[in-house]
Amino acid sequence: MNLGELTQTLERSVLIHAERSTVFRYFTDPARFARWWGAGSTIEARPGGGLRIRYPNGVEASGTVLEIVAGERIAFSYGYASGQPIPPGGSRVTITVADHPRGTLVTLQHAFADPEVRDAHVQGWRFQLALFSNVVADEQNSAAAEAADRWFLAWVEREPGARRAKLAACAVEDLTFRDRYSCTRGIDDLSAHIAAGQAHMPGIGIRRDGAPRHCQGTVLVDWIMTRPDGTEAARGTNVFSMAPDGRIAEAVGIW
Repeated sequence: MNLGELTQTLERSVLIHAERSTVFRYFTDPARFARWWGAGSTIEARPGGGLRIRYPNGVEASGTVLEIVAGERIAFSYGYASGQPIPPGGSRVTITVADHPRGTLVTLQHAFADPEVRDAHVQGWRFQLALFSNVVADEQNSAAAEAADRWFLAWVEREPGARRAKLAACAVEDLTFRDRYSCTRGIDDLSAHIAAGQAHMPGIGIRRDGAPRHCQGTVLVDWIMTRPDGTEAARGTNVFSMAPDGRIAEAVGIW
């Protein structure tokens, strides 16, 4: 099929809370490509290189890399091994990545010859881009447990300089924090709020309770607050929105 005949275009975009270099590796590293698409999928990331997709349900697709611009764009032909509903080489997928203040904006265009086939792929790409976003964000935030532990250590640190250093190690400089009792912006504002809390509740401790749960850059971390004698005082959950580099950008404490 002449790719010039592909006049029916599906376009979707997704914001991934990860750095652009991390996102683009999923188009060039066969192991990461397979992590996204399914075991047995592979890609040869050069013009003319082949790619193979093996979906978890057993459906197979293949194509050829038509263009690749490092860190910016990849284009490849796409069709199914069965020949239906798209023969091998029968459509073109173009994916571009661009910096965004919250991470990386990924834009996909899939060009078809048939509008009905195009429409039949909308839900597939809706699912596949969500899966992609999660896979990449999970890699970017693989140290979320360590970031949460540093966060809670800052809340029990009484020395101002050390407390600020602990916050800076796990959060961006202009992070926002909100809970029932506060609304702060920036590390210094939060550090002052923590100091006030220590003055009003001397000896209170706080720690992570269980493994973090994350989805597309939002991380949920349960916590336990303890009294000076070690007994439980309260429980809650922090909702962390992660920056592209894996640090905490926003935090909401739910009691």
